[in-house]
Amino acid sequence: MGGDQDDVILAPSTTMLDRLKGGQYIDMNYVCAISRDQMYATQQELTTILLAAHHLSGNAEDDFQIRNQADIIDMASATTKTLTLLLGSIATVSLIVGDIGIMNIMLVSVTERTREIGIRLSVGARSKDILAQFLAESVVLGLIGGIVGTILAFAVAFLMARVSTFTLQISPLVILLAFSFTAFVGIFFGFYPARKAAVLNPIDALHYE
Repeated sequence: MGGDQDDVILAPSTTMLDRLKGGQYIDMNYVCAISRDQMYATQQELTTILLAAHHLSGNAEDDFQIRNQADIIDMASATTKTLTLLLGSIATVSLIVGDIGIMNIMLVSVTERTREIGIRLSVGARSKDILAQFLAESVVLGLIGGIVGTILAFAVAFLMARVSTFTLQISPLVILLAFSFTAFVGIFFGFYPARKAAVLNPIDALHYE
């Protein structure tokens, strides 16, 4: 479970109970089954032995627990899944807020630059040129957010690695996926403002105050 095996003391059970622990009972045993297929059979046999040793019968509640490696793996997996869902939920909320922010910024940009758009259209720019321009600006906004987020993530990970036993491992694939996703977000949530700019009437845009 990640413990340092150099910090383990081995002692006779009687010495451990009388001199070190000050108790009468051993509270943990490790048992090895002869094979993986015999794990649950061994667990049942241990249950029978402990019930007899503790004089438990009938509907008496067990005063012991038996766990195998599969149970430990299931517990670890459940904990990891819960943390993953929690972090995923936080990331989803953050993405939604950021996406709405990008869309609002681009909508304000289109409104403030309506006359500029009208001038460009009147001198020969096509609607797809305007669309490409604002989509590019939206992607740049998303990439800037991705760069800032990546730097902050590295800073937090580096700090955690310094103050804990965690090892910092940087995956280029994760960074590539993050930037690809920010570009997708910029295109997806910037399309509506870009489309709004592309379909402006040049005459109306030039008269806009």
